[in-house]
Order: sequence, then C-alpha cells, then structure tokens
Amino acid sequence: MKLLVVEDESITADRLRQGLSEARFVMDLARNGLDGHNLALTGGHDRSIRT
Repeated sequence: MKLLVVEDESITADRLRQGLSEARFVMDLARNGLDGHNLALTGGHDRSIRT
C-alpha cells in the first residue's frame, strides 16, 4: 500500500514518516498543499483510505 501524507509541521511529518516506515508502509510525504495535490494526481497512491 502506498500512502500520501500531506503535513506542514516538520516534527509531525517526521514522526509520521518514521512510524509508517516501521509499520512497513510505503509513503510519499508532501510538506505543503501544492506538492500534495501534485503527488495525489501523479503518485499512484492507494485511494481506499481517506480522512
């Protein structure tokens, strides 16, 4: 499963990345909305999880 996380708070983003990596998730991290939008359109992420 490939996840996309969009988070602008550096500490939160780093902790999310670490935790998800330890749980063996593949993820992309965008640190702003524009980058997140671009990755959402082109990154091939799993679309079954939305919050």
